[in-house]
Amino acid sequence: MSITLGTKAGTLRQLQGRLRTARIPPLVSFTQADWQAGRGACLAGLGDAIGSGPWIVRSSCGREDSAEASYAGAFLSVPDVQADGLEAAVEKVFQSYGEALPSDEVLIQPMLQKVVRSGVAFSHDPNTCAPYRIVNWSEGGDTAAVTGGLGGRIWQQAAQAPRTATPPSLEGVIALLGELSSLLGEAPLDVEFAVTAGAGGDILWLLQARRLVLPQPPEAAPVQTGRLQLIHDKVTRGMRPHPFLMGRRTVYGVMPDWNPAEIVGIRPKPLALSLYRELVTDSIWAYQRHNYGYRNLRSFPLMPHFFGLPYIDVRLSFNSFIPADLDEGLAGRLVDHYIDRLLAEPTLHDKVEFEIVFSCYTLDLPDRLERLAAAGFSAHERETIAQSLRKLTNRIVHPKAGLWRDDAAKLDTLKTRRDTLFASNADPLERIYWLLEDAKRYGTLPFAGLARAGFVAIQLLKSLVAVGVFSQADYDAFVGSVSTVSGQLARDRATLDRSTFLSRYGHLRPGTYDILSPRYDEAPELYFDWSQKPDLPEHAHPFSLTLPQMRDIVKLLTEHGLQPDPVGLFDFMQAGIELRELAKFHFTRNLSDTLALIAELGAQWGFERDELAYADITVFKELHVAAASPREALLRSIERGKAQYAETQRISLPPLIAQPDDVWGFEWPETEPNFITQKRITAPVTSCDAREKLAGAIVCIPNADPGFDWLFAYPIAGLITAWGGANSHMAIRAGELGLPAVIGAGEVLYRRWSGARHLHLDCGGRRVEVLD
Repeated sequence: MSITLGTKAGTLRQLQGRLRTARIPPLVSFTQADWQAGRGACLAGLGDAIGSGPWIVRSSCGREDSAEASYAGAFLSVPDVQADGLEAAVEKVFQSYGEALPSDEVLIQPMLQKVVRSGVAFSHDPNTCAPYRIVNWSEGGDTAAVTGGLGGRIWQQAAQAPRTATPPSLEGVIALLGELSSLLGEAPLDVEFAVTAGAGGDILWLLQARRLVLPQPPEAAPVQTGRLQLIHDKVTRGMRPHPFLMGRRTVYGVMPDWNPAEIVGIRPKPLALSLYRELVTDSIWAYQRHNYGYRNLRSFPLMPHFFGLPYIDVRLSFNSFIPADLDEGLAGRLVDHYIDRLLAEPTLHDKVEFEIVFSCYTLDLPDRLERLAAAGFSAHERETIAQSLRKLTNRIVHPKAGLWRDDAAKLDTLKTRRDTLFASNADPLERIYWLLEDAKRYGTLPFAGLARAGFVAIQLLKSLVAVGVFSQADYDAFVGSVSTVSGQLARDRATLDRSTFLSRYGHLRPGTYDILSPRYDEAPELYFDWSQKPDLPEHAHPFSLTLPQMRDIVKLLTEHGLQPDPVGLFDFMQAGIELRELAKFHFTRNLSDTLALIAELGAQWGFERDELAYADITVFKELHVAAASPREALLRSIERGKAQYAETQRISLPPLIAQPDDVWGFEWPETEPNFITQKRITAPVTSCDAREKLAGAIVCIPNADPGFDWLFAYPIAGLITAWGGANSHMAIRAGELGLPAVIGAGEVLYRRWSGARHLHLDCGGRRVEVLD
């Protein structure tokens, strides 16, 4: 007998006696017409059929599980029903249908006892339509925890993943999905399950099987397998020792170092990805590290991508934080230690410079280096590391010859050359070429150096807290006293007229590398309410040291062999934070002008922005030096990019790839977010798209991109980002404003929190509570 997906009750009844991988609790069902004709008849013999209770009265409406829509969770189910409340429970369920049809049903089953695990499982990823088995479950006896939206854990694996990729506790659920797919003609499925403890072991129960409605036809499993096998093989090769790198193996992550998840997103379009590679991760990143005294990694691309999903090669990154004068044997052990630490504590993947890597000398470094003793590093080796980092740090922070000073001077050159270029009669292709070349030489290269100085500044500042010279309040006060370009933007928005403001800030855009994201001056009404001026923000309060603090810092700097005096140290820390943001502001103008010229040229050749987003930046560089048909060359690049991105959209990978088998299956991790300020706030939640709801709300945005600075023109109550590090742009900006913020929540927590209506943020207690 063939099985067809119908109502909840109808499908379960057809599957009874046919399943080998799971059991189905006994059931009784009846229609609205039956119920109206005689309630007693509907409930007669219920105890003999399914037991004496307690029961669960479940919806089985005809609208619930159609091929067009599932209406999942739209109707009521009543758990833990006893005999005296049964009729009332049935009435409530029928009433939840609204206008119930005579054929609509109610389903009654026994409440399962001794539940140890429950959840839902999909045969396909509803977002990508790829054949990923996705299990969302919670441990414990609450069978409604996941279906009621309380989160839970999420496991995801490819349809044809090796069996060894599946956790033992979920093997039965994965097998159930496979059996149901075979019985139901490979239809995409949404399954509800529970596991109970039995005398002979755990028992898996099927509670529901319905069609999973997808926005487009699903991908075939063998196609997915072929693609993932190529990624698996690439990761396997990358995990091997490398002749020119320290460390036995690597790890791939979306957030360490130049964190692509924060900057371009986890699935950037080809133009954005190629621009980020061109401007930063193919070569500039390594030149800067070497210039600042770290190991020479030039010619090593930092960011491989797996069918368009960008990752940082963490071994390469960790190599680049080793001082150049450190012995290779000691350097290799240090890299291996860093990688082992990250594998042991993967939630630190967006905090590697603060929690894992020793990249500069700080006032608490000798104490922090003590953790290396447990890893087998001798006292002499720890002192060697400290001496090397002290030498490197003094070159960066030197009050007169600090490396950051030369980088800061290059920003003026960038502006001068940009003005000269636009004043010339250079054609658009030539302008694109030189905007990008100058953006690298005088923009992202000095920005990388100033960002390094910014990291050192924050680490030195944190070390003042660690050694007891500063309190957390002192730390917050210093950060709040810093005047960044973003703070100036907020002040200028309150004082400048529209034209002057946009001439200064119009190049900014959320999604700095994304041609589909309008600039401020391309869509000013989208970002700002020009009908009224916002209140002028308070000027930052100057920070001053107490005399005892000054004496303590003088003593500490002398003891630790750091060259600046207290005034020089604080000048450096202020400059490191401020200039990092200023450098980003300047180089992104070159980038934004490049994107505007690409849109202009594309329009001349018959291409819209949404098509140009699939092109690779190399096609414009080639057209600058070659005599070729621009339209044909661009069309080929766009078509190639579209094909690539179609595959990008079908792939899901974990934020941290620790071993090749992670490509086949992984659990989505809950990360450890970065909490900014010590404040707490309770407020409604909104996205950045709902401008009319921003005032007084906790705003959720995907990443910590500076193009979102327009948000601070509104009196928002708090901020949450999916991606972003402890020293990201938005972390600095929130600290400057004293705004409660959670930066880098990760995909799982961000999905949960951004879907709430009200949240309580307790940044001091490092806690977020969903209120409703």
